[in-house]
Amino acid sequence: MNKIAIFADVQNIYYTTRQTYGRQFNYRKLWKIIASQGVIVTANAYATHRGDDSQLKFQTALKHIGFNVKLKPFIQRADGSAKGDWDVGIAIDIMDIAAKVDTVVLLSGDGDFDLLLEKIKTDYGVNAEAYGVRALTAKSLIDSASAYHPITNDLLL
Repeated sequence: MNKIAIFADVQNIYYTTRQTYGRQFNYRKLWKIIASQGVIVTANAYATHRGDDSQLKFQTALKHIGFNVKLKPFIQRADGSAKGDWDVGIAIDIMDIAAKVDTVVLLSGDGDFDLLLEKIKTDYGVNAEAYGVRALTAKSLIDSASAYHPITNDLLL
């Protein structure tokens, strides 16, 4: 049985689907698609925590689907910029599980993950799949994935 691990860069998916389609990503539908391809042994969703009601409802929904929701505090800088990046945490978690699964699924368009996907394919022989909005996904990430799945209308709410 194909053992699968899912890692969702929630902020990246939220902003890219909103910018491109003006809609939200359908995590439940994605779960069904991936579950049909094997057994999901772990699924992490990485997000920032602001504590507002709509965000809390979304996090609860992710948990009901089956995701382990990992939160970092949302930090508003004095200059108005924000911080809440999970790239290093996602990379560490992927490296920790890569030897124990057959497939790693990354939801992100962030090109910073290209080297990570190449490394786990080479070192552990895993399939490294990526989901992202094509227009906002780094070419290097698409090229480094074993399979790239563009997020289109069928994966949106």
